[in-house]
Amino acid sequence: MQQIRWVLLVVSVMLVSGCQTMQGSNPAQKRQSVQDMREEVLTELFKLKPDTRGQLQGSKGYAVFSNVNVNVIFASFGGGYGVAKNMATGKYTYMKMGEVGLGLGAGVKDFRAVFVFHTNEAYNRFITKGWAFGGQADAAAKASDKGAAVAGEAIVDDVTIYQLTKSGLALQATLKGTKYWKDDELN
Repeated sequence: MQQIRWVLLVVSVMLVSGCQTMQGSNPAQKRQSVQDMREEVLTELFKLKPDTRGQLQGSKGYAVFSNVNVNVIFASFGGGYGVAKNMATGKYTYMKMGEVGLGLGAGVKDFRAVFVFHTNEAYNRFITKGWAFGGQADAAAKASDKGAAVAGEAIVDDVTIYQLTKSGLALQATLKGTKYWKDDELN
């Protein structure tokens, strides 16, 4: 049984790392890939929740991330990439993310997250420290535009977080730790 767990863990990590790579062979192409993802996610968010356009424009900053999450019985692993924008300066900061969690779950989920920062302190803390910790319970059974996903919106510490499920099949209830950090190659 222990060997099966290790095999599942290795396969999960390989799946996460394989799914969440940005397109491009050089930093300029990778930055463009991240910006394309950002535009696609914001377009979808504005279509689903039109009031978020004004919320972003009135914010101190925002961040958009693409993430794949794998749940294997009692463990959850995820990884992805994204970009944060300071609304005062217009500067983009390219970032990576990784997460690990404990709880009940099974499946793979590809989702996007949008963070809206309501204070400069919240934005700066995210860029410099990048930690997030929290619980998550959701269900997703979706492929492209077919299927359904239950996700949501949360407001924590002067940050509003929107999650959009891209595709996947997952049922999970986990307690997670997530680390966001600057991408040295793209900044």
